[in-house]
Amino acid sequence: MKAMIYKTVYLKHGKEESLKRFHPWIFSGAIHHTDSDIEEGEVVRVLTESGEFIAVGHYQIGSISVRVLSFHDVVINDQFWESRLQSALNVRLSLGLADNENNNTYRLVHGEGDNLPGLVIDCYGPTAVMQAHSVGMHVDRMAVSKALEKIMGQRIKHIYYKSETTLPYMAGLGQENAFIMGGTQENTAMENGLRFHVDWLRGQKTGFFIDQRENRSLLETYAHGRSVLNMFCYTGGFSVYAMRGGARLVHSVDSSAKAIELTNRNIEMNFPGDSRHEAFCDDAFKYLDANDQKYDLIILDPPAFAKHRGALHNALKGYIRLNVKGFERIRKGGILFTFSCSQVVTKDNFRNAVFTAAAQAGRKVRILHQLHQPADHPINIYHPEGEYLKGLVLYVE
Repeated sequence: MKAMIYKTVYLKHGKEESLKRFHPWIFSGAIHHTDSDIEEGEVVRVLTESGEFIAVGHYQIGSISVRVLSFHDVVINDQFWESRLQSALNVRLSLGLADNENNNTYRLVHGEGDNLPGLVIDCYGPTAVMQAHSVGMHVDRMAVSKALEKIMGQRIKHIYYKSETTLPYMAGLGQENAFIMGGTQENTAMENGLRFHVDWLRGQKTGFFIDQRENRSLLETYAHGRSVLNMFCYTGGFSVYAMRGGARLVHSVDSSAKAIELTNRNIEMNFPGDSRHEAFCDDAFKYLDANDQKYDLIILDPPAFAKHRGALHNALKGYIRLNVKGFERIRKGGILFTFSCSQVVTKDNFRNAVFTAAAQAGRKVRILHQLHQPADHPINIYHPEGEYLKGLVLYVE
């Protein structure tokens, strides 16, 4: 059988149970032994203790040793990549996100959620930004790019590879961000009829936080006549939507001068000369302390407070502290949008932190909406860890 060309990973007794439930990760502690000459990033076959085939995937040194590409004994070739990318595109077409004149910004591939663990592809008009989060996806980047070009056809003209900061440092890959296909200086994308400069060269993630698209649209419906504070504004996405929603004033705050510059550019591109908006480069807690009872709609969308489980306790303390400030500073009858994008913080963890903050601040609070990531960031039902974005919309008396 052709698949036998792959080297082999052998599991300890009983460690195949999670794989029989189609969980796509194999942890290092589950491995009994491997072929001696496996290189990091290569495709391997995984066998049980009794020699039964269980999966094929990318091998990597670290806690997660194998990211499963398939539970069938297949060859990982051009046809495999094309099939997986076509499946991902079909989902986005069914959602009305791809081929939408009013919205050319969407996530095409969301790692495990699209059965391609370690791979993210975001589309901004004719530019696809590809990001590897595993050594295996980095090794296979050219094959993925070739399949992407074929499946997307005229939809994309440029592929930018942006994995400099997402690959394991210890792997020593020396990766630099660069165009794999095409090349362009044009970096304007459209989301729900609004235009944004997307900094895929130096920006966070792939240059824009696509995962908040639906939550930004919801915020727009609450913005009319309100004074809005967008904390941790980054590119000003929530601010732009609040402006279109008819906010009385919108203030954007971020500790990064680069983020403030990008926010101002995005506001000016959509609302040139509009005096309702002002941006401030400041620390979040200092700004909230200095601006009491000034806003009746506040967005708290901080960067991830916990990158790993060991940081969970301190992260929850951070969410409590931040939300206490928000509750203390918002006007009576105000609306608070509050989020966590930390994967290790569960919905219950986050909700309890916000409840604790409300109690400490002594405010009466109602939940209006419970928010999450949008449909182009799907969650593999066998991989609940993929549910990383949590949010609450709260009415504060």
